[in-house]
Amino acid sequence: MKKILITGCNGQLGRAIRKEYAKEQVEFINTDVTDSDTSVALDITNLDEVLKLAENHKPDVIMNCAAHTGVDACQEQWDSAYRINALGARNMAIASTKVGAKLVHVSTDYVFSGDSKKPYTEFDATGPTGAYGKTKLEGERFVQQFGERYFMIRTAWLYGTGKNFVETMLRLAESRKEVTVVDDQWGSPTSAAELARLIHHLEPTENYGLFHGTCEGSCCWAEFAEEIFRLAGKNTFVKHVTTEEYGKICPATAPRPAYSVLDNYMLRLTSGYKMADWKDALTEYMESGRN
Repeated sequence: MKKILITGCNGQLGRAIRKEYAKEQVEFINTDVTDSDTSVALDITNLDEVLKLAENHKPDVIMNCAAHTGVDACQEQWDSAYRINALGARNMAIASTKVGAKLVHVSTDYVFSGDSKKPYTEFDATGPTGAYGKTKLEGERFVQQFGERYFMIRTAWLYGTGKNFVETMLRLAESRKEVTVVDDQWGSPTSAAELARLIHHLEPTENYGLFHGTCEGSCCWAEFAEEIFRLAGKNTFVKHVTTEEYGKICPATAPRPAYSVLDNYMLRLTSGYKMADWKDALTEYMESGRN
């Protein structure tokens, strides 16, 4: 039976992966930052702890879904962000090599500067502007340095079971007739379910390397909100504002990329795999009861 060690198992992607593999004969070693009914505690920033767990269980695959994703918090807590996003990735790469496991590591669109006029490919130059992107990029470099058989997947605008933009908009719609959302930041909303399917597609193969993995198509945050309300049958009005205007209402510590649409170039080129259109994936999420 295949053994998969997963970090961040109770997060949006971790939950989606476990659901995606539910029909297979897979033994999951579920880990997260704290003990729970579904996981054991693992500090991914502690190399000795990571190696001990990996050597005890000898997984066939390690999936690193753990990350410090609070963009503003990362800006204010550099050491914590670096330990989790960079050293955590390094430790999982070292452990995967030590026990001969494949590694799936998830990265982000924030490794780019966001000033492009066309979708970013895997071979475009990186240039993160904030602590979140910088620490995730260091994590990528560690995986490339210490990993041997790895699938590194950059994704963006992820939503799934848990706290996310979709749930925030629906919660606000319960008490507001109007919400204010920026219209000058562009990306590709991506469901955790679609990303889990991509991981499930890549994991059994030998098609290693760096991939972009987002749903097809793109929109701004305001358009994303409008589609959420349309599907939910809400009459909430979306007021479009610029990032600068929104910053006067709700100041942010960290910069956000203006354009972070990713081109899934390597997927198309190496396997012909195509992810769902973002509107179709959102429809599936809404119709599935959002879990």
